[in-house]
Amino acid sequence: MAKQLGVDFERPLIELETRISELKRFAQEHKVDLGDEISVLERRLLAEATRIYSNLTPWERVLVARNQKRPQTRDYLPLVFSEFQELFGDKLFADDPAIVSGFASIDKTQVMFIGQHKGRDIKERDLCHYGCPNPEGYRKALLKMKLAEKLGLPVLTFVDTKGAWCGIGAEERGQSLAIAKNLEAMAILRVPILCIVIGEGGSGGALGMAVGDRLGIMENAYFSVISPEGCAAILWRDAQFAPQAAAALKMCATDLFDLGLADDVIPEPPGGAHRSPVAAAQALKEYILSALPEILAVPIDVLLERRYQRLRSFGVYKENIVEMARISDPTRAETENKA
Repeated sequence: MAKQLGVDFERPLIELETRISELKRFAQEHKVDLGDEISVLERRLLAEATRIYSNLTPWERVLVARNQKRPQTRDYLPLVFSEFQELFGDKLFADDPAIVSGFASIDKTQVMFIGQHKGRDIKERDLCHYGCPNPEGYRKALLKMKLAEKLGLPVLTFVDTKGAWCGIGAEERGQSLAIAKNLEAMAILRVPILCIVIGEGGSGGALGMAVGDRLGIMENAYFSVISPEGCAAILWRDAQFAPQAAAALKMCATDLFDLGLADDVIPEPPGGAHRSPVAAAQALKEYILSALPEILAVPIDVLLERRYQRLRSFGVYKENIVEMARISDPTRAETENKA
């Protein structure tokens, strides 16, 4: 069901892209000028992509976030940063390729970068467990954050995971404890922290790298306590209800922004980041250059207090006490109003 839905809403774009590719190949092979025809189709493709992607359902956005052609952490590194020096290992067990970390520079600003990576080909995906980090990955991230604190460097994280790896080995090596220690450390780390969800943001695996002073999320990314399939299996006992679960979870960028859980929504090119990786990287870079100086300018003690209050505010909601009292007991509500 999920694959069919994905094919359905992108089919007009795929057909246009195929026609454009065929025309370009024909023009090159036969040395003919088809520039006008190609331009017409490209304009039509842009208009159609804008129309379709402006009206995606939550489930369709989940499918876009999972698109295998969507840019990943290692794809963005050379497009966003001018320099990157990778750091490895957790000093306890091993290096986890699902976590990419190191010193990075963006327009002369140095940061400690930590990102989750899914892998491109089968071999890399197997090594990265499809972007699901092991506990050594979270310990690796924690070590680099502590190093950043010692050097006074801001921390920048890219989140893109279905969730932490749930294999027996991961559990034996303390998966839940590793994530919990990251949550604790990030809450009190004495350097600015900017977190960005670039694709999937699933469960504690994502949260273990998403506690900070500001959370940005790309337009077609998601951030949720559970996958739509997992939620559907619990509520309806059938993963086929994943589209309904995706809508109910309020897991997409605009919903998270409206709820105050995400601070910013980073726009993507028409048709999604997977169709224009360079444009997506440019939007990501512009966001970082805009958001990072704002938190860098805040004194660290003030920043920590704001971070604490921000975390404490999650899940808090307001009720109209008088209105609720009137509904439950009209006489009592009138008495309290007079008093």
